[in-house]
Amino acid sequence: MTEVQQGKYGVSVTLTSVQGGERNVVHASGEAIARGDQLYIRYEETQTGPKGEQVSVRTTLKISDSELKLIRHGGVQSEQSFVPGQRRPGFYRSPYTQFNLSTATRKLDMKREGRSLAVSWEYDLYVYGELSGQFAISLHIQEELQS
Repeated sequence: MTEVQQGKYGVSVTLTSVQGGERNVVHASGEAIARGDQLYIRYEETQTGPKGEQVSVRTTLKISDSELKLIRHGGVQSEQSFVPGQRRPGFYRSPYTQFNLSTATRKLDMKREGRSLAVSWEYDLYVYGELSGQFAISLHIQEELQS
């Protein structure tokens, strides 16, 4: 992953999350910003809030050779870090609840070709120290060609 092309460019993002046989897919347009050996992916999505309302959430992914950090702002705020073989602290906050969490990453794979990137990771989510769920995530980022 060390060959990061510098600059800012538009991307399409597909994020697939699987937990307990339930699959959730998010498609969004966003932007990639390369700084040094770090790649930042930003996109906005609409989620259903706890009362059925639609809330806007801005997501930033900070990607380096050995770590992935997922940061959300807007209708919810959360932060999760993924490092293979490590358990990392994080948090989740919404207008209705907040709690500390941690992620124990079992696997993190990154494959990069030019400005395209495929990342997959598996982790255990702990809330209040108790195992809350096991997740498998795949992320595909493709440069959007300007017309």
